[in-house]
This record gives sequence, structure tokens and C-alpha cells, in this order.
Amino acid sequence: MLRYLLQRLLYTLPIAIGVSLVCFALVHLAPGDPLSAVLPERAPPELVAQVREEYGFDKPVPVQYLIWLRNIVTGDFGTSITTRRPVLAEIIPAIKNSLMLAAVAIFLAFVAGTTLGTIAGYSDRPSIDRAVTSVAVTGVSIPHYWLGMVLIVIFSVNLGWLPATGMGADGSAGFTFNRESLMHMILPSITLAVIPASIIARSVRAAVSEIRKQEFVQALYAKGVPARLVFVHVMKNAAPTVMAVMGLQFAQMLGGSILVETVFAWPGTGFLLNSAIFTRDLPILQGTILVLAMFFVLTNLAVDVLQMMVDPRVKRG
Repeated sequence: MLRYLLQRLLYTLPIAIGVSLVCFALVHLAPGDPLSAVLPERAPPELVAQVREEYGFDKPVPVQYLIWLRNIVTGDFGTSITTRRPVLAEIIPAIKNSLMLAAVAIFLAFVAGTTLGTIAGYSDRPSIDRAVTSVAVTGVSIPHYWLGMVLIVIFSVNLGWLPATGMGADGSAGFTFNRESLMHMILPSITLAVIPASIIARSVRAAVSEIRKQEFVQALYAKGVPARLVFVHVMKNAAPTVMAVMGLQFAQMLGGSILVETVFAWPGTGFLLNSAIFTRDLPILQGTILVLAMFFVLTNLAVDVLQMMVDPRVKRG
């Protein structure tokens, strides 16, 4: 177990370096001058040179990357161009908010997707299988942002049951476990859960249907094993596939929720990225993208370890 974990950790090192290089290069290839957000339109050349030197933009790009990578390793993500605050001070609250929303959304997606997928995989009626598959395909096809706006129109504007934007009363950016904050979480979490739930449903349906056809399941029935115990065996064998899909969807929620968080004004990483894109805040962009990418890598590592614990055959593979 420990050897496998250390081996997987070693594999993540070159991936982490490659992610940092791609992250730095893509942000710098984007058009526009990042200093235009903080400098006046007719700023004197002396001031421009001073600000460029302050943020390190006067150095060659390879040197900028090495300095940035050295600072990242020591925990210094730089300073935001627009707010003049440390980048980590901007990212950490956004990460917490996104993690909270993603955790609720992945729970909803797991419950709905696993239930629908199991019903379709266990059912011998083609009509039920087609109905679940149609629902899953429809869910995958619906754009996040469109669904979010439709839910706002129905439940916030027309019915007035749920709040439309923010995390709390009066546009609060902090979450507290009370009725008001929980009401603000309902619409964005449902919106964010629809596509992952559909993907999980299709994966569970395929895994359960395939496992039910295997010889060991027929042997269990032939030995007179109760149906509920057979069900447990089937779901246990389907668990690695479900865990892999859930891990990927959970990690993708943090980076792929930019439109959902923008629609609902949820102050997470997606909302932060959207603001940084429009203001050309390179330190915020680089830091946020790097943190999200590394979270994706570490989530995959955690899923691999959990898969190996549930099914030791994964390690041999």
C-alpha cells in the first residue's frame, strides 16, 4: 500500500511541473497588457517601467517562469494587480466556497446518478432502460448556464421561493450554516449536479449491466445466495468505476463551474477566474488555475488509492 502510494506520488511530480509550465505559458500568451487595469491610459513611461519592474514583467518570460515557480514552491503566489492583496488571500476563500458547493453538488449527483443507473442496470424492462438513458442524455446535453437561468426565472422570479444570487442575505460573501445560506445554495448546487448525475447514471448503468452478465453472479444465484447479497456483490464490483467517475466530476466542478458561479454570483473560484479574466489580473489567473489543476491531479491520486483499497486488482493492473 505504502509503496503504491509513493509510486503514484512520484508520478505526480512531472505532471505538476508540466501543469505549472502550461498554466504560465497559456496566461502569458493571452492578448492584452495586464498592467492596463492599474495604470492610467496616458501613464508616463517612468511609471510604466516602475510598475513592470515591481511585478517582474520587465524580465524575459523564461526568467519570469523560474522566479514564479520558485515563489510558488515557497508558498508565495504573488500579489493581485487589481486588489494589491496577496493572491492566496483571494484564492483560499474562493476555494472554500467552491469546495462547499461542489461537495453538495457531487452528493446530489451521486444519489441521483447511482439510483437511476442501478434501476436501469438491474431492470429487465427495455422501456425503463430507455427512459433512464434518455434522461441521462438530456441532462448531459443541457448547458449549465442555461439551466441556471431557467431555474432562477422559475423559482426566484416567478415563484419567489428561492434567492437568485449570492451566498447569504445582503449579498454576503461568507457562508454560515443557517436557513438563509442553505436556501442560497439550493439552485446553484442543483444546476451544478445535473451533468455529473447524468454521467454517473450512464456509468453505473453500464457497469451494473455488464457485471450482472458475468459468471460469478450466475453462480451466486445458482448457489441460492439471497438477492440482496448478490446486489451487494454487484455494487461492490461496480464501485471502482463509480469512484473514478465521481472523482473526475468532483475535480471538474471546481474549474468548470465558472459559468454557474457567475450566473448565481457565487464567490468561488469560477467567479474569481471570471473577474480576473476581465481585469487581466495575471497573478490571480496563474495562481487560481494552478491550484485548480493541482487539485485535479491530487483528486485523481486519491481516487486511484481508494480504488486500490476497494479492489486490489487495480494495483495489479
